[in-house]
Amino acid sequence: MNTNQQPQPEGNKFVRILQPEGWETAQQILVILAHPDDPEFFCGATIARWTEAGHQVSYCLLTCGDKGTHDRQMSGERLCAIRHEEQKRAAAHLGVRRVRFLDFPDGYLIPDLELRRAITRVIREEKPDIVVTCDPQLLFVGEERINHPDHRAAGQACVDAVFPAARDHLYFPELLDAGLEPHVVREMWVSLPTEPNVRLDVTDHWERKIEAILCHQTQIADEDALRQRMKNRFAKDSSAEHPRFEEAFRRIRLG
Repeated sequence: MNTNQQPQPEGNKFVRILQPEGWETAQQILVILAHPDDPEFFCGATIARWTEAGHQVSYCLLTCGDKGTHDRQMSGERLCAIRHEEQKRAAAHLGVRRVRFLDFPDGYLIPDLELRRAITRVIREEKPDIVVTCDPQLLFVGEERINHPDHRAAGQACVDAVFPAARDHLYFPELLDAGLEPHVVREMWVSLPTEPNVRLDVTDHWERKIEAILCHQTQIADEDALRQRMKNRFAKDSSAEHPRFEEAFRRIRLG
């Protein structure tokens, strides 16, 4: 089997390849998402897979999730501080090298020039080979959920920052004046994709994903129920007796 081959669509199915990434050297991977806990919920098992393989993963969270509570006694400022610490613990559990927060207001993200400039700055500072974000086109999740507007805004601003703003020197010249040279991201991996073209088998890392999610205690009402829900998300061609878990992405090669 050619382990560097990409999954090829067969109708509505995908051929699973053992190592579809095909990376021959350690990659610098930057995960850019809206809230604390988004990396773990969206692609935590893949992050564990990558760090275990020797790739360097960093996070950039655009907000601190300061509105994510039903506790009427909790202030946004206090929740922000708690969620910073929860995210750091979750990231450490997955082997993530660094976490940075831009601390835009939770719930109010829009893909405007301010957000695009901020993400472009981070990309030029971090110089990642790979950027991971989420799909700005995903509006509805299944038949019962609406995707958070911050997720859509984060995905759109990240895509626009990767191409062309981070690449071309005439975008945001104040960044160039600050010594931040243009940077070409080689690949984008879009989580929660409306049209996936890669599915990674992350069975060996699924439990680690769950444990990382559980670090976000402010977001979990019932730990046992969450564990059960996550363990029921096995791939369609597996079973409760022989579960197999996948995470899907839209992979775009740019450089």
